[in-house]
Amino acid sequence: MEMAVGGGGVEVEEGVMRVLLVDDSPVDRRVAQLLLSSDSCAGSFHVIAVDSAKKAMEFLGLKDGKAIDMVLTDYCMPEMTGYDLLKAIKALNPLKPIPVIVMSSEDEPQRISRCLNAGAEDYIVKPLQSKDVQRLRNCSTARPNKAVPNRKLPAPLLPPSAAGAAASPSGRRANLAGVAMVLHSSSVELSQYFPLLLKLVVLVYAVLCVGELLHRWSSGGGCSLSVRWCA
Repeated sequence: MEMAVGGGGVEVEEGVMRVLLVDDSPVDRRVAQLLLSSDSCAGSFHVIAVDSAKKAMEFLGLKDGKAIDMVLTDYCMPEMTGYDLLKAIKALNPLKPIPVIVMSSEDEPQRISRCLNAGAEDYIVKPLQSKDVQRLRNCSTARPNKAVPNRKLPAPLLPPSAAGAAASPSGRRANLAGVAMVLHSSSVELSQYFPLLLKLVVLVYAVLCVGELLHRWSSGGGCSLSVRWCA
């Protein structure tokens, strides 16, 4: 399902996720619309498409907060960027903000961290693909059980200060990223010892060889050499 801003009110069935799609690129906007309206999504999305962040803010200002379950916005847009739109949406209703998913063609860690720290529920690399649909469902307020605790670590493993962060999608991503960084740093540290260990093995082997040669020389080679000189 899809529509453009300016149309009349449209009744949406219960459980259908109302998505405000914001993208200045007609191609990327059409790709997202076709994907969310495809048979694979089984009519679970109702798409409202706009081509600028300003139009998105106008729409949100005219409509009740309940009219939108999720905002899917591009990051790079003229005049008002997706990051600015994200902050503006979160400021509209701080107690119950609308979920915002940021899209971008660039997978930059600093940009991802910036958006997540500003309150984005997720960051998706464009173009939107079928594998991203479930991520959108997880972020939508239309889901009856938005907070799914089965991904949390057991309570004894989490300090109280980290419990709140782990409950959010960005907190889970931060925990997974932290584990990955620890594993990576551990592997790097171990790899640094391999050349040293190899040198140590070669050195020990060389010492043993020299010791063996000296032993043979002292036990037999030295005597035979002195005999030749005496002769």
